[in-house]
Amino acid sequence: MFPGIGTVVNISTVLAGSAVGVLLGNRLALRTRELVTDALGLVTLLIAATSAMAVLDGSLEERVGSSAPMLIVLGALLVGGIVGSLLRLEQRLEDFGGALQRRLQSEAGSAQRQRFVEGFVTASLIFCTGPLTILGSLNDGLGNGADQLFLKAALDGFAAIAFAAAFGWGVAASVVTLVVVQGSLTVVGVALGDVLPDAHLAAITATGGLLLVGVAFRLLKVRQIAVADLLPALLVAPLLVEAVARLR
Repeated sequence: MFPGIGTVVNISTVLAGSAVGVLLGNRLALRTRELVTDALGLVTLLIAATSAMAVLDGSLEERVGSSAPMLIVLGALLVGGIVGSLLRLEQRLEDFGGALQRRLQSEAGSAQRQRFVEGFVTASLIFCTGPLTILGSLNDGLGNGADQLFLKAALDGFAAIAFAAAFGWGVAASVVTLVVVQGSLTVVGVALGDVLPDAHLAAITATGGLLLVGVAFRLLKVRQIAVADLLPALLVAPLLVEAVARLR
C-alpha cells in the first residue's frame, strides 16, 4: 500500500456516510436531528476526556517532570489561542465554508447557508483534531501502516451519517479540510523518517483532547468556543515539551 491510502479510505467513508445521512435527514423530524447532535456531543465529550488523560502519561512526566505537563498544556492553549486569534483561523474557516456553499449551492437561502457552514466547520473540527488524525497520518507517511487511519475512517463514516442527518451536505464538504490536514501530516511523516518521541505525542494528544471538549460544547450548545483559533496549540505543545526538557 502507498502512503496516503488511509486518507483516501477516510475520504470515501465520510462521503458515503454523508450521502446516507442526507437521505435519512430528509425523513427525520427536527427534534430527532437535534437529539442526534446532542448524542454526538456527549460521545465527543467522552472521547475528549480519554484523550485529555494523556497529560498523565508516564513518558511525558519523565521528560518534563511531574508538575510541568499541566502547565505545558495550558501554555500551548494560551499561546496557540493567541496565534490562532491573530490569524483569525475560525473566521477564515467559516468564510471558506461559506465560499464552498455558494459555489456548490448557489440557490440556497440564508438558513440553508448557515446549516451548511455549521456542518462544514463542525465536521472539519471533529474529523481533523483528534489524536488518530495526527498519529495515524504520521505513521501512514512513515510507512508503518495505515491501521489507525482505517479505524478512524470507520468511526468518521458512522459519525458522518449522524452529522449529515443534522447538517446536510456541509459535512461532505469537510473532506477538503481532511485532505489538507491529513495529507500534510502524511507528507510530514514521510519527511521525518521517524516518529515523534512519546512525550511529545502525549502532549499533542492531551491538548487535542481539550480542543475536542470545545467541539463538544459547541455541539451541546453550551458555548460557541472558537476551537479553530486554538488549533495552533497542537504545534506549540511539542515545542514546549522540548523547551522544558532542555531547561531541566
